[in-house]
Amino acid sequence: MQIINADNQLESLGLTLPPPPKPLGVYKPCLVDGEYLYVSGHGTVQADGSLIIGRVGDTISMEEGKLAARQVGLAILSTIKANLGSLNRVKRVIKVLGMVNCVPEFEKHPFIINGCSELFAEIWGEENGIGVRSAVGMGSLPDNIPVEIEALFELH
Repeated sequence: MQIINADNQLESLGLTLPPPPKPLGVYKPCLVDGEYLYVSGHGTVQADGSLIIGRVGDTISMEEGKLAARQVGLAILSTIKANLGSLNRVKRVIKVLGMVNCVPEFEKHPFIINGCSELFAEIWGEENGIGVRSAVGMGSLPDNIPVEIEALFELH
């Protein structure tokens, strides 16, 4: 198994992390339980702290939805760095649950959530960056964001 320095990988990709999102309800952004890190549902927080807003199949295209999912992945990385100090604490991605705010006729949820999954594979490599996953459609999401994602990671 190849060990990848995730912090260096983030830097080499030239990615900018948004500020770690603050909870908008009564919950923790993440929780460590033994060797597992549970990350609460994250939204589309951008570098300036604003949210990407819209509904896939209505005001957001599939490509824009995929980019929104990638932005959610960056928000998750920001929370990990803020709470654990380093992305290198993560051994591997266990599970990703991606929720897509979309019109009822939309059927390409996995394509959208690939935006986050591909980012994690870039950061931790294909073996450790890709876990099990669900991608589902929702009638709405908080603040009309197009994507919300929660994740489970195994820690070193």
